[in-house]
Amino acid sequence: MADITKCRGDGCLIKEKCYRFTAKADEYQAYFLESPIKDGKCDMYWGARVHQEHLAGSNYKINKKDKNGH
Repeated sequence: MADITKCRGDGCLIKEKCYRFTAKADEYQAYFLESPIKDGKCDMYWGARVHQEHLAGSNYKINKKDKNGH
């Protein structure tokens, strides 16, 4: 169950690596109305590493981009 806004992954090449796409949906799940990809970049990307840090209570920035702008 994910208490997050999920993404449907439309047009995303890395959706299988993003927690917003792969997380199990809740019964009343919120989704982005449109794909958050703008100019080939996604500010909403939530990689598995970031999710693991979140669960461990570590500090992180969800919008931190990698070298590819994701």
